[in-house]
Amino acid sequence: MPSGPDITGSSGPPRARGWRARLVLLAAGAALVAACTSGIARKDILWNIVSECLDPARPSYCARCVSPIEGSCGAERGCRGSAQVWAETPEYVAIRDIKMCGCPLGFVHGLALPRARVTGIEDPRRPAGIWTFAWETARRRIPDEREIALAVNPPSQRTQDQLHVHLVRLAPGARGRIDGRMATRSATLDNVWTVAARVAATATLDEYGVLVTRDDASREFLITVTTGSPEATFTLGTCR
Repeated sequence: MPSGPDITGSSGPPRARGWRARLVLLAAGAALVAACTSGIARKDILWNIVSECLDPARPSYCARCVSPIEGSCGAERGCRGSAQVWAETPEYVAIRDIKMCGCPLGFVHGLALPRARVTGIEDPRRPAGIWTFAWETARRRIPDEREIALAVNPPSQRTQDQLHVHLVRLAPGARGRIDGRMATRSATLDNVWTVAARVAATATLDEYGVLVTRDDASREFLITVTTGSPEATFTLGTCR
């Protein structure tokens, strides 16, 4: 469903970056086509889902919404053309990412989004509470907290201009590749944005991504700042 739209960039060897980019483009293709035919800017697909697709009772719902709730506008839309809501509150909603479509049972990739208009990681309106909401939602899909990874990509490595936190599994061996100089332990998720901004400022980064995991030793949260896409570099973002 809905992630459609997060076509993420990646870091790593050029060949790996190329394959990852092609995989993400293929996964997002259906949603992008639907958005173009409905007059929605390609970077606003997630915002359309948040603002137009969460209430099937709205007038002209099927015409205004690029990815309607499953079954609300006909079964023919399928996984790639529909949305599946995992959790919602008055402030946030979590949905299935389009990258789950066609994947085996057990693969998890969701998105947590604010219901208000927030562009991304660089937006001063970014809400602190989205991280706790995202973690609690991920726990219901990924029971082993050691496997949970929450990721937000840098502005230049995203295709959507609505803030979204990826709810995914940490890739095997990813912990060993986390740069300790860019990681900070925290007992709470309420200060993720503040901690990340401080680390990024110390490292004089113009832009950055954020990865949140559980620290195996302390059981605190590990907040890591990345120069590339944390989704592509550290997580199982796709099943292919």
